[in-house]
This record gives sequence, C-alpha cells and structure tokens, in this order.
Amino acid sequence: MQRTVGKLERPFGKLHYEVTGSGPALLFAHGLGGNQMSWWQQVAHFAPDYTCVTFAHRGFAPSDRIASGPDPADYAGDLAALIDHLGFNDVRLVGQSMGGWTVLEYAIAHPDKVTALVLSSTSGTIDRRGADPTGGQQYDAWMKDAEAKIAAGLARGVHPAVGLAAAERSPALHLLYRSIDEMAGALDKEKVRAGLRRTATRTLDGLKDFRVPTLLIAGGQDVVFPSFLAANIAAKLPCGDAKLMPDSGHSPYFEQAATFNRLVEAFLSLHR
Repeated sequence: MQRTVGKLERPFGKLHYEVTGSGPALLFAHGLGGNQMSWWQQVAHFAPDYTCVTFAHRGFAPSDRIASGPDPADYAGDLAALIDHLGFNDVRLVGQSMGGWTVLEYAIAHPDKVTALVLSSTSGTIDRRGADPTGGQQYDAWMKDAEAKIAAGLARGVHPAVGLAAAERSPALHLLYRSIDEMAGALDKEKVRAGLRRTATRTLDGLKDFRVPTLLIAGGQDVVFPSFLAANIAAKLPCGDAKLMPDSGHSPYFEQAATFNRLVEAFLSLHR
C-alpha cells in the first residue's frame, strides 16, 4: 500500500501530513483532541479504495507550534494549500468536531472541488444555537444537562470527547484517545475553543444555495455537540442528510469505527 509522510511549508511553519492508499482523494480533519493519528481506523478501512490524507492542524504536533496559538479562521486556507500541493482536482472531506470548521469553510469556498462532505459531531462554522428550531430553548436545556455530565465525567478522569459510557465500554480506546490528545503539549485549547466560538457565525439561511452533498453524523450520547441539531441542519441544506449513532458519544469515528465507516462508505458510494 502506497504511503508517504510530508511537511508542507506554510506562513506559520510546517504542516504535517500523511498520504496512504490510492484512488479518489479522501481527506480527514481532526478535532481539538486529536491529530493525524486520530483517523487510524478510517485510514486502514478506506485506503484500499481511496487516497487517504490526514494532517495535523497548525499548532498541533507534529505540525509546527504557533507561539500565540492557532486561529481557526486559518484552517481552511491550510487545507486549500495542502489540496493544491497534492494536486487533487476533486476531494471528499471528513471533519470531526473542530475539523468541521476546516472542511465546511473549504467546501463553501471551493464547492466545485468537493464531491462529498461529512460533518461528524459538528456543525462547523454554523451558529449552533441559531440552528435550534426551538429558538434556543432546546439548545439551552441540552447545554445545562451536558455541562453536568461533563463535570461528572471529569471527576472520574473521563475525557468529554469520549464520555462515561464509551470509556467504560472501551477503556483501552479511552486511554489511546487521551494519549493522542496529550501530544498537543502546551497548546492552549481554551483559547482555541474561544476562536471556534468566535468564528461560528454562519446561518442556515446563508447556506440555502450550498449544494455540496453533505452528511452529518451525530452521537446520541454526545456531551460536546447537541446531536439533535444534525437532522435539523441536514433538512435545511439543499443536499443534506443526517445519521444518528445513538450509543455513541462525541467521537463516533473513534468509539464505533466500524459503524461510522459503513455510514461514510455508503454516503461516498452515492457521490462518486
């Protein structure tokens, strides 16, 4: 199986990327608790049929650190540079949580290059509360409940992006997730979160002409992203669909990879 590891020079420094397999281009953008290693279960599954590209966002090791920390507004530009560097004319994009900012903004800027888009546990740069069909009431109630669950999990040493149920089912996966998360070192993730909130301003009305086929996958036990939003957002997009993984937390790609991969594979088969 073909595999290369490279570093792309960007204004901030070097962006680390890895290319595995052959076939149509399939790129993965990780979340706040990850890096290119997060996608090990997806690359192994898809590489026989796709050219799988994973990378570490700017500021996330092994990409170069940024003294002031990364600005999420720069993520899509890095992805565009990487796609151009690799010479892809059309791509399929999968973004997890924070990675949704990267792939959605790229798809909006380059719709003619994106064959299919998957948003996993994320609405990207769409304003989440504004996407609540109840005018924010359901979102606010969900937030209150989620904050209590996150606090209970943290008290037991459980990462919110995995959650109590998944950590109990798969302690080894939980340990691996935390180990990958810790590779970011001294990165100020609270500052990154503030940047994500600052840049999540898009409205669903503003995407009424966004015709890139888009699949939203949500975990029913997620305490980071409100899963009920996925179906509502998909219904408002011209080419949207949503799938719920009811027993998964915030990281369905990591927790229940076989199910996640089947959903993505079926979606990609519809959009070649």
